[in-house]
Amino acid sequence: MAQISSIEPNVDKIEHEGRVFYLVGTAHVSRSSVELAESVIHRYKPDTVAIELDEQRYSSLLNPERWRETDIFRVIREGKSYLLMAQLALAGFQKKLGNKLDVKPGEEMIAAANAAEEVGASIALIDRNVRITLKRAWSSAGLWSMTKIFFSMIGALFTSEELAEEDIEKLKSTDALELMVEQFSDYLPGVKVALVDERDAYLAEKMRLAPGQTVVAVVGAAHTPGIKRIFGTSIDLEKLDELPPPKRSIQVLSWTLPVIILGMITYGFINAGFETSAQMMKAWILWNGALAAIGAAAALAHPLTIITAFVAAPITSLNPMIAAGWVCGLVEALLRKPRIKDLETIADDISTVRGAWSNRVSKILLVIILSNLGSSIGTIVGFGTIASLL
Repeated sequence: MAQISSIEPNVDKIEHEGRVFYLVGTAHVSRSSVELAESVIHRYKPDTVAIELDEQRYSSLLNPERWRETDIFRVIREGKSYLLMAQLALAGFQKKLGNKLDVKPGEEMIAAANAAEEVGASIALIDRNVRITLKRAWSSAGLWSMTKIFFSMIGALFTSEELAEEDIEKLKSTDALELMVEQFSDYLPGVKVALVDERDAYLAEKMRLAPGQTVVAVVGAAHTPGIKRIFGTSIDLEKLDELPPPKRSIQVLSWTLPVIILGMITYGFINAGFETSAQMMKAWILWNGALAAIGAAAALAHPLTIITAFVAAPITSLNPMIAAGWVCGLVEALLRKPRIKDLETIADDISTVRGAWSNRVSKILLVIILSNLGSSIGTIVGFGTIASLL
């Protein structure tokens, strides 16, 4: 059983099986968190410094110009547009907040890594791969919950509400964190499991497995209550690293809907004649095409991209293997190829409405998202219209 004691605010000492762990809770845009991480590492000179990062995010922090290497065509082809947009939205929000507080997002993690080198400690990356976390969150939460959190992130970019560093420091207290996690659980229970609970367990176990007699772990303060509760218990990392299989219900629905629509059009032709079936096909094409085109236009897409949206949406809506947004995104990327400066300024541009719509990378992602949204609405409306003509 682990013995836990508080050393100072946001620093806990965990003694387990003859080893000592110092758990440092931080805020990712807090100057005091940077100083706290450095001071604890220099004070205790641990064998290992464990930080709440995976390989991908650690490389990103070490190489802030990583956006230059983004292959937008590959992102679209692999269906990772939403993941990239979410990462950009989070990066933009953290950068915006960090600029106000004069600290770079994740600077306390880099400071911890640098301090580890200064005291001769090894570095352990103890967080789960972000791709696995997001896929598990999506699987447990479903479309509506993930839509809410995605648009909440986008909305946070454009908020004018000021947040001082004192406010951030207050949020690092255990009581405030417990209240936030409880509210998050009520609002998005499925997402909270993957983003908070599972990562608490993952961080706790990877922290325990870190080599050395003395370990300093630097993690987001939101994870410290969970880590302390679960530390030293039996945790199956392989299970937490599993990618969830596609939901059968979604697979069935994605193929069932096109079959039903085609069946209704065929039924209309057999029982009501060509004119009725022609009206059905016209309704399907107009609703899907028009709303997808409106979505592309809302993203200020190239005129040819808007035409592509109108043509592609009625077809792709009947094929679960491809989305209208992917086609539109590829066309937009071909017509307005991202420039080096778009990749260099993406993190800054995404934090303003004007910047998000003018940067060619974020614009392509907006084209994908909004044309897909329009096509989805068009599918629902078109389905209802076809059904009313039977």
